[in-house]
Formats: sequence, structure tokens, C-alpha cells
Amino acid sequence: MTSALTLPTGNQLASSWLAAPSGSQPLPFELDHLLQLRMPGLIATRRHLHSHPELSGAEFETAALIARELSLAGLRPRMLPKGNGVICDIDGRPDGPVIALRADIDALPLTDSKDVPYRSTVDGVCHACGHDVHTTVMLGVGMLLAQLADLGELPGRVRLIFQPAEEILPCGSLEVIEAGGLEDVVQIFALHCDPNLPVGQIGLRVGPITAAADNVTVRLTGPGGHTARPHLTVDLVDALGRLITEVPALVSRRVPANSGLLLVFGHASAGTRYNVIPSEASASGTLRVMDRDTWELAPKIVSQVVRDVVAPTGATVDLEYLRGRPPVCNDSRAIQVLTAATTAALGPEGVAETPQSMGGEDFSWYLEYVPGALARLGVGRSGPNVDLHRASFDVDERAIPVGVRLMVQTALRALAAQR
Repeated sequence: MTSALTLPTGNQLASSWLAAPSGSQPLPFELDHLLQLRMPGLIATRRHLHSHPELSGAEFETAALIARELSLAGLRPRMLPKGNGVICDIDGRPDGPVIALRADIDALPLTDSKDVPYRSTVDGVCHACGHDVHTTVMLGVGMLLAQLADLGELPGRVRLIFQPAEEILPCGSLEVIEAGGLEDVVQIFALHCDPNLPVGQIGLRVGPITAAADNVTVRLTGPGGHTARPHLTVDLVDALGRLITEVPALVSRRVPANSGLLLVFGHASAGTRYNVIPSEASASGTLRVMDRDTWELAPKIVSQVVRDVVAPTGATVDLEYLRGRPPVCNDSRAIQVLTAATTAALGPEGVAETPQSMGGEDFSWYLEYVPGALARLGVGRSGPNVDLHRASFDVDERAIPVGVRLMVQTALRALAAQR
């Protein structure tokens, strides 16, 4: 197993970082050279994070590592109230604007199935969504921008947000906002790993780039009994079957087809014995929708359809509809900044048009308060089972210096555009 914050000897990636492509612009004040010097340490950090993942809401050691690394760069990080997230301002010229860059830091409740030296050492937990990469990229950005600030060449303040609990509800972004994370911020940016894009490509889109995502839980109750006499019971297995097969299709018929509404149950449970009709049953899943207006109507629609479907069975319905997150809607001016930054960091070929995803992202809550944009960082590698939220997920680590260069360019261009 790779030891903490060290790279294995002879590792090919350590000596073959993706060079800045032709047509790109160097970072100012020889920051590209500094990045090259920092890369072995950054990759070691990513692998340490990957080996030591922490679930949403429990990112205490991850936050402590982030704070230590930022302090070593001469910065003054502050912990979120619970101690599982970090906010750090990089102070440049005091008369300049405040730009925020966000990275999420939590892992998923999955067992890592990869055979790699940096495989998760925590049973049932792994970084299957790339948040270890997001965190590492933002640490690299902090190191480089701290150097610019020391030189007096940072035209404003850049706030680094290392956010917990992106993968659960309530969302960690709301904790950050409540803790004053958006105070004085005029624009905010974030990256998310995209295994469908190759390294050196950045997916950009004006308007909605993710879907809204809510959680739905339905609990059914009624008198159970012997399977020989279902007429004396409320057959909750039958009711549950109707619920999970009929409701998703009927809900989608209540909204315009182009709203992209998708209700999928991921869990269903009823009974423990083959000859006993249970007195309780439940199903839970997610509702995703591309359209903001439809998202506002979704709770009422789902509630009505569930009750209409279950009513003939005689089961009692208890429905819990938990609001998750609206779609991430990228601001056009923020995308202009990201487009210019991508061209500078990677050349014109680095810009890729990306479709709206059905995935949810709680970065959307920041955009309810300030304009900004989310970009997709190409981390694609060959092989099967490379999609997000799979236990086998991994990235091409050459994407890390790409992400650092991009976000440094983004910060500098965003600050310049606001002056």
C-alpha cells in the first residue's frame, strides 16, 4: 500500500505529466514551473485521499489535511463550524473583487474494487465520484495563487471552498452558505470530473448543465396476514409492486416530455417470510428533472400519483419528499470566463460542448445567490466500468495539472473582468 503523501518509486505518471499543449498560454510569473515541481506532491496527496476516503458529513481528517497543506503554503484556512470543511481566502489587492472556487471533498458508501496501490483502505467507502481529484486540484490552485499574492500580483481575493456533504441531503453547500462562504463573492466556479471526456478537454455549457435531484420515500402500512387468505389483509407486496412499476411512468405523463423528468426507485422492501403478507413495505428513489419550472411542481405531482395508484389496494401511504437541489444553471458571463480560461490553459481544442446531465450537483445552491458556472474536467481513461459512482471508478491523473492550470486562469480572468 502506498504510504501517506508519497509516490511509489518508478511510477510512470510521476515523470510524464501532460505538458501544456501548443496554442496555450503559460501561467504568469513562471507558475507552470512551480506547478511541475509541485506535481509529485499533489499526486501523492490525491492518492492519500483516495486511500483514506470519508463519508459525507464525516470528512474531519480530510479537512485537517487540507488545512495543513494550505497552511504550509502560507495561507490562513478556517474550518467550517463542524470541522469537516475548509474555507480559505487568498488575499490579493484589497480593492479587488472576491471570486470563489469550490471543491467537494466527500466519498461514497461503496467498496473499492480496483487493484491499485492507492485502493481505499476503508471498508465500504471509496472516492467513486472524483472528489479526491477536485480537492487536489484546488490545493494546487491555492499553492500557485498564494505565490502570486506574495508577489503582489493577485488583483483581488480568491476564496477556496472545500465543501463537505455533496453526496447527501441536506446538502453541504447550504452549510457553507450559512457559514458565510459567499460573503462578498461576486462569482463562483467549480470543476467536476467527467470520465466521458479525455484529458485535455473541458466540457462547457451555458444554462442548465445538471438536473434537479430530489429524494422520494414511500412507506405503506396495513394489516398483514397469511398468504392463504389475502382477502383478509391489505396485500402490501402487491401494493408495492404497483407503486414501483406504475408510478414512474404515470408521473412522467403529467409533465411535458422535454422536461426530462425521471423517477427511479433504487430500493424496495417488504416482508421476511414466503408465507406471510407483511404489515409494512417501503420504496425509495430519486426524482430528477431538467426543467426548473417542472421541479417546482414535482412534489405535488408525485404525491397525487402515488396516492392514486395505491388507493385501490387499501394501503395507508406515508410519503416523504425531500427537496435536494435545483439544476446547476451556468451563467453566460461565467462561461465566457471559463471559455477564455480553457483556451488559455489548453488552446482552442480544449473547449468541448457538453450536454445537460441527469446527475444532480449541489453547486446549484451557490448559484441561487451569486452567478457562476460548473465545468467538466476530462479524466477519461480506457477500459470498462469507468463511469462515476462505480466501485471501479478511477481517473487519468494527468487531468490534475490540467485542472490546476484551468482554475488559475479562471480566477485571474474572473478577477480582471470584474475590475
